[in-house]
Amino acid sequence: MSDISDAAKRLLIGRPVRSDRMGHTLLPKRIALPVFASDALSSVAYAPDEILLTLSLAGVGALVISPWVGLAVAVVMLTVVASYRQNVHAYPSGGGDYEVATVNLGANAGVGVASALLVDYVLTVAVSISSGAQYAASAIPALRGNETAFAVALVVLLTIANLRGVKESGRAFAIPVYLFMLSIGTMAVVGFVRSWAGNLPAAESAGFELLGAPGLDEGLTGLAGGFLVLRAFASGSAALTGVEAISNGVPAFRKPKSRNAATTLALLGGISVTMILSILVLANLTGVRYAQDLSQLRVDGRPVPDDYVQHPVIGQLADAVFRGFPVAFYVVSAVTGLILVLAANTAFNGFPVLGSILAKHGYLPRQLHTRGDRLAFSNGIVTLALAAIALIVAFDAQVTRLIQLYIVGVFVSFTVSQLGMVRHWTRHLRTEPGPQARARMTRSRLINAIGLGMTGTVLVVVLVTKFTHGAWIAILAMAIVFVTMKAIRRHYDLVRAELALDDPAAARALPSRVHAIVLVSRLHKPTMRAISYARASRPQVLEAVTVGVDPDDVAELRTAWEALDLPVRLKVLDSPFREVTRPIIDYVRSIRRESPRDLVVVYIPEYVVGHWWEQLLHNQSALRLKGRLLFTPGVVVASVPWQLASSEGQTGLDDDVRGTVPRAY
Repeated sequence: MSDISDAAKRLLIGRPVRSDRMGHTLLPKRIALPVFASDALSSVAYAPDEILLTLSLAGVGALVISPWVGLAVAVVMLTVVASYRQNVHAYPSGGGDYEVATVNLGANAGVGVASALLVDYVLTVAVSISSGAQYAASAIPALRGNETAFAVALVVLLTIANLRGVKESGRAFAIPVYLFMLSIGTMAVVGFVRSWAGNLPAAESAGFELLGAPGLDEGLTGLAGGFLVLRAFASGSAALTGVEAISNGVPAFRKPKSRNAATTLALLGGISVTMILSILVLANLTGVRYAQDLSQLRVDGRPVPDDYVQHPVIGQLADAVFRGFPVAFYVVSAVTGLILVLAANTAFNGFPVLGSILAKHGYLPRQLHTRGDRLAFSNGIVTLALAAIALIVAFDAQVTRLIQLYIVGVFVSFTVSQLGMVRHWTRHLRTEPGPQARARMTRSRLINAIGLGMTGTVLVVVLVTKFTHGAWIAILAMAIVFVTMKAIRRHYDLVRAELALDDPAAARALPSRVHAIVLVSRLHKPTMRAISYARASRPQVLEAVTVGVDPDDVAELRTAWEALDLPVRLKVLDSPFREVTRPIIDYVRSIRRESPRDLVVVYIPEYVVGHWWEQLLHNQSALRLKGRLLFTPGVVVASVPWQLASSEGQTGLDDDVRGTVPRAY
């Protein structure tokens, strides 16, 4: 069975990689861009949609300002990118916003940022995969109604790809990401050229009327209209998610790490801004009508048919721009759906690295700090996948519901990180005498200060406009993660304090005597092996102990024991209620009470079986005893294995080596 499972594991994730091959997993910029920037680039596929959806509530006239809302998002994007270029130079270790906040603002600020990022990474996977599933369902009718199951399957596939290693997953995902950039860029160029030439066709929805929602019939006038514009801006700011992943992933870059990460950030910012603005401008030129509720759409004064399918904005644009050349339309639609799935890969690279750093600092279980067979943080990858699947199932893979929880966490981390960077440069300016270095630090502080002002403003807008629409769930999740991480750290600190060597001399002191007990149920080969091991340890006291449940069995055991003339005394514990565990526990504790400085070693013969169902038939008494004895001070439990025939070949070790060393608990 183990050979089959091992072969399946190797088939899925590949052969183990030696630790000294770590340098070969580092990423050049051409692969790092699709690996770390796929999340931010994929927002091109849904950030414009969210802007238009929100503005549509005020009617068709409100769509005119969508490019200006996009321009505001672009300004924030470029400011954040410029700010994070300072971060990767100042903190290249991979801690990102968590390290910046911890060093400059204290541990609580760092844990707060980390909790926000962890929640946002889970939401990134859930939103991206759900959006990709919705795109696929619009193109493949068979998937309609099965989006949740399809999304879960996509998460599983991404998990397997990332378990194979960062570089391997990066190579696999690089081509689709570059195809997406090429297809959107080509669509924008062709669209603007056709618009300039005067032959740009209208979008399929251009002839529809778009009614305002109740309370917004008069458009964007008044307080409600202004609030709606802010909501559109907050939704469009989802385009900024993923920017922080590069600062967390600096260690994965090839040398010079900081410079390569900063260059990748600049490429990310420029490409994302260009594509988002191009899509919003083209949407206006082609007359795209994209409604929050299909009841807002009218055709010749009548509601749209019930079977009308509202295609995403990019799909409508590709249909208009490439009308007459359907191959290009299908290519754009296919790579857009694919990039939405691959966007989750950014989180699969950011979450495990951040989780590893937090685990190293004691805020998460230590298992998240270790690398797997392929030098990837396997436990972190699996944890992220399970959390994202739970979220997808809970929200039925509905992007409109999930998007309301989105971006709160990332703007919390943006704002706190920029505040930390301002304090970082201020602290260094106090001690830096060089005029050139001071000028550089002053410029960096100004960039981070501007970033702080912008991200803080956006955070307030997001909280005000999205709180009642679902953002409160994300905030609650962050609070729960924060409290959990603090509790884990407190537990590790208490354990460390409890285990610390207060008196090294006392720690070297030996017990006054060793009292060995071999547990005997019947006289057979496992019992004889346990007695041999116990005698080899040369304890001061050695005795065999059995529990007298059945008088006939006890009499038979005594007869066999005396016939072999064993050099070990057999003691029978009385058990009037036919219990096995309690009499042994009571006897061991009585020895400890009589001689508190004695060490009691309990040898338990245990079968080693090859099938899971055999484990149900054997070792149950041994498991119960070990579970109770482990809580008894001054007691060591040694499990003496005896391999049954079914266990042969299960370990991969030679038969003459298997089972010759007892396991101590």
